[in-house]
Amino acid sequence: MPASGTEKLQERIELSPRAEQVLLGLIGRYISDGVPVGSRTLSRETALSLSPATIRNVMSDLEDLGLIQAPHTSSGRVPTRKGYRLFINCMMRSGQINHDSLADLRADFRTALQGVSDFRGILTSATEMLSQITSFAGVVSTPSKSGSKFRQIEFLNLSQQRVLAILITADGQVQNQVISTRREYSDSELVEAANFFNDTYANWILDDVRLDLAVHMRNDHRSMHREMRTAIRMAGQLFGADADTDQESVLVSGENNLLTVPDFAELEKIKRLFDTFKTKQVLYDLLQKSMDTSGVHIFIGEESGYKILEDCSVIAAPYEVDHQRVGVLGVIGPTRMHYDEVISAVDITARLLGSALSHHGTH
Repeated sequence: MPASGTEKLQERIELSPRAEQVLLGLIGRYISDGVPVGSRTLSRETALSLSPATIRNVMSDLEDLGLIQAPHTSSGRVPTRKGYRLFINCMMRSGQINHDSLADLRADFRTALQGVSDFRGILTSATEMLSQITSFAGVVSTPSKSGSKFRQIEFLNLSQQRVLAILITADGQVQNQVISTRREYSDSELVEAANFFNDTYANWILDDVRLDLAVHMRNDHRSMHREMRTAIRMAGQLFGADADTDQESVLVSGENNLLTVPDFAELEKIKRLFDTFKTKQVLYDLLQKSMDTSGVHIFIGEESGYKILEDCSVIAAPYEVDHQRVGVLGVIGPTRMHYDEVISAVDITARLLGSALSHHGTH
């Protein structure tokens, strides 16, 4: 069962079966139509079987509880953030979040991965597919390399005292960097240095490799044999580079989908949101909040803690590589969304992504 989200922001509100029925009907109608919902509209809902007068009384109670509100002078009502939160909790409690689309999503994901062989490409394909399915923006945080295990390093001669260093982690991530050297190295020297490095640090955690390299680089290199000196010089530059910046740790796909969402019609509002996608700091911090969540984490409006996202909902779920949580996949859209469909899509895609990455890491 997906997690319901930010518990400390939730208020325990107990509704009568009738009030819950009206709230669910109102929010369902508002999500579908996007216009304030009145009592007469709800009375025509066959599932309610209530008179307009009864519905008006119930809606008045719901408004007093802060679950719905009247926009401007409209006679209809729209849900508040608290209303959406209770709506989602009711959906989950009644089992309305389903995974009937698992087979379709698995087929779509398989298609999306055709011709994709690199780690980052798999992440990008997952966010692009999720964005297409939901018509919102897809986001994913990439695994931190620092906690990954070292698998292999290669040094390839370029020209003019430059060497290409290629680092491959056990989970399949690849990092490339061009290294400037003090002298020309032969191909055989580079192969010997790489072999020494691979034998020495096989299955080490990258952070431990980095610390061990720092110790060796502070020591007198004259006491080391040739292969070790070469390996330390080459890898020292590669491991000294900080590749885990926020810009590189979050991938965004399909943000242009939000331009067609009526809820983001205000130009200034969508501009601020796109600035957030560009800088990525807020997205990175928000996705990190979901790393310790089992299942789907749902932020509605101000629950995210960021004013720029007060008109958005963020649906996110961690993904695992070899049974270890390494990143978070999610969707950013308006608070008015078909939560059952989006929650299901995020949950399933996160599972498929983890499976694909775990398989990729074994090759």
